[in-house]
Amino acid sequence: QVQLVESGGGLVQAGGSLRLSCAASGIIFGVKAMAWYRQAPGRQRELVATIGSGGTRNYADSVKGRFTISRDNSKNTVYLQMISLKPEDTAVYYCAAARRTVSVPEYWGQGTQVTVSS
Repeated sequence: QVQLVESGGGLVQAGGSLRLSCAASGIIFGVKAMAWYRQAPGRQRELVATIGSGGTRNYADSVKGRFTISRDNSKNTVYLQMISLKPEDTAVYYCAAARRTVSVPEYWGQGTQVTVSS
């Protein structure tokens, strides 16, 4: 019902920045919140940032102050601006959409790789 496509990942040195994009299409009406998750090799998928329909933003403690989630409704696109990147930020980043609770998103993108070198 909702398709999500991430882009913007890549290789960056520690201290650098990247901006990820998530383009949404399909039946977007009724989506309550959007989120960015990430998963590193050998680790569980973790919630990085969320943005509600009213613009409320929440962040994981590990990225607070460095990452910013935003939404451009005219483009049906969600962004994750990442600055002061650390090697531990290396992961596949996934965009997700939720109609009920952000803890259990109904829709997921394919992911985009972010690699931060020392």
